[in-house]
Amino acid sequence: MSFDLQGFPADSAALASLAARGLDYRLVDTRDAAAASAWVQADFRGFHHARPRQVDLDYDLGVLADRRVHGVYDSSIVDPAVPVATVSSWPTGLSVPGGRSVDAWAVSSVTVSPTHRRRGIARALMLAELQNARAAGAALAMLTATEATIYGRYGYAPAARASTVHVDRRRVHWVGPDAPGRVQFVDAASIREAAPAIARRAVARTPGEIDRWPGLLDRVLGLHDPDSERSRARRVVRYDDERGQAQGFAVFRVTREPNEPGVAEFDFLAAATDDAERALWRFLVEQDFVSGTRGLLRSVDEPLPWLLEDPRAVSFSDVVDHLWLRVIDPVTALTARRYSAPGRLLLEVDDPAGIAGGRFELVVDDAGRAEVTALEQADAAASAKGVRSIRLGVRELGAIYLGGVHPSVLARAGRVDERSPGSISAADAMFAAQRAPHLSIWF
Repeated sequence: MSFDLQGFPADSAALASLAARGLDYRLVDTRDAAAASAWVQADFRGFHHARPRQVDLDYDLGVLADRRVHGVYDSSIVDPAVPVATVSSWPTGLSVPGGRSVDAWAVSSVTVSPTHRRRGIARALMLAELQNARAAGAALAMLTATEATIYGRYGYAPAARASTVHVDRRRVHWVGPDAPGRVQFVDAASIREAAPAIARRAVARTPGEIDRWPGLLDRVLGLHDPDSERSRARRVVRYDDERGQAQGFAVFRVTREPNEPGVAEFDFLAAATDDAERALWRFLVEQDFVSGTRGLLRSVDEPLPWLLEDPRAVSFSDVVDHLWLRVIDPVTALTARRYSAPGRLLLEVDDPAGIAGGRFELVVDDAGRAEVTALEQADAAASAKGVRSIRLGVRELGAIYLGGVHPSVLARAGRVDERSPGSISAADAMFAAQRAPHLSIWF
């Protein structure tokens, strides 16, 4: 999605509502080092991080150059140059079932100072981002949430889960196939050139993953601050296939007390093939002088238990609703993905914000390709005769979109209404995904 991030003004509704409270909602010029640095200071404070060092500021300023950044300012405080609320956003691709991608609007860095709570700031910011997403032509908006009770009121719903995977080293006995290639240690800087291509292929394999931006790869490889203790503790391994082509890499570190077995921990593994995924997992769980391996933000449907003789060596904890989606353009969003069963389904979507509501006819052919038509009231009534139909809210549509939540589960919860017999079963079959949706990063 090609889009000028500075090419349209700040949302007029947010400007008016915050101005009525004596606050200034402002689009930050990321080329203004002083203004952008003050914004970063507020962002760090909002997430309870330590004050940024210069290297942190330099890194964040580089990332923000490719984002649309807003702040809310209060001219009456001691330091009016530092915003009392922050948000950043940018257009990016979201992987959907069928190995395809859809244009989405990523929302991040949502903070409100504790000195300015309950003034309608968060609401103004979030509603403005929905309008920004529409202006950018995005089919969906998305975010990763630290709290689960905030974003539903703006139409977002959890669509992909993540978990922490623990592996007991004492019980590891690999019974999976041997990979035809090999795993080897590499220097972080040496893999930086190949990393984007590997990451792109890895992202395309899994619904729920999003495009990796250059700054993210620099951070996970420790290249943004190579002399820090954390960066120096990182180790990078690469999987090369039998032809010597790089097909995956992982970044890990071993945390331990002196002279005690440690824990091999990783939060970044990019595998473009199944062989690469299995080989990297095997390397990580067969470490010596560790009590186990811990993988962060992993899929709830990892193949690892099926690769070990004792599947109980693997346990899952901290299962969370990680990726939240908000449908902006139902026609574009529903057309973008592939479906697991053919059929015809009428979707009646309620959206209190008036953005994505309406009646939509979803027709899927035998190859899983969809044609989606927005229907007028009279056309919808005529089409509904003898056609399977469900009614749901925009939140529920976001929840089922990637296939991670079955429509039948939401129907049992009273959140999807079956308008004609067999409609829920048909929706389950159509929206199912062969691979569980998963997002392996924060943004």
